Amino acid sequence: MLRLDTVTKRFGRRSVLNAVSLELAAGEYAAVIGESGIGKSTLLNVIAGLEPMDSGVVLFEERDVAQLSDDAQTALRRDKLGFVFQAFHILPHLDVLQNVDLPLLLRKRSDPDKARAMLASVGLAGREHSMPRELSGGELQRVAIARALVGEPRLVLADEPTGNLDPENARQVLALFREQVKEHGAGALLVTHSEAAAAGCDRVYRLTAEGLFRA
Repeated sequence: MLRLDTVTKRFGRRSVLNAVSLELAAGEYAAVIGESGIGKSTLLNVIAGLEPMDSGVVLFEERDVAQLSDDAQTALRRDKLGFVFQAFHILPHLDVLQNVDLPLLLRKRSDPDKARAMLASVGLAGREHSMPRELSGGELQRVAIARALVGEPRLVLADEPTGNLDPENARQVLALFREQVKEHGAGALLVTHSEAAAAGCDRVYRLTAEGLFRA
């Protein structure tokens, strides 16, 4: 489903991604471990077409992401990808249900019933009309997972999704994330600095200045 072949990305003279190669199958949950600043977020941005690479190829469902038009890349992110972020990025002026329904609304397919069912699946039934300020960090990350999966993406990209959570909430959120990804049959790529966060993944890579290696 996803294949990276010798992807290189530089910022000035600094090489952030050094000939990175990776494959991810549908339904597979993989992790990339690396220290802060090593290029994990850049890797996700390159995969999503948000950051140009200097060389290499990113193939998603046999399509070369870099060769797609801007409109086609936007459509790919909207229709095929789901994102979970460390900072949640839940819109504060929308209630929980509206936040989860937003990806469907952007496709002109708003479906509050589907969003409500997705919230129930992450343990937030009855919180649909709560405002984000009324939720804990763990609950906000559950909303983010529901929002990422409600549109049935083929690939979910998770950027340090438990970085702002205490250990117990982090454990619960990671278990929920794995469960939901597997249930929906999406491929998922988690980037993290945490060995514990990567422990539940099917496959683990380590990103260093020299490249990407199986852990």
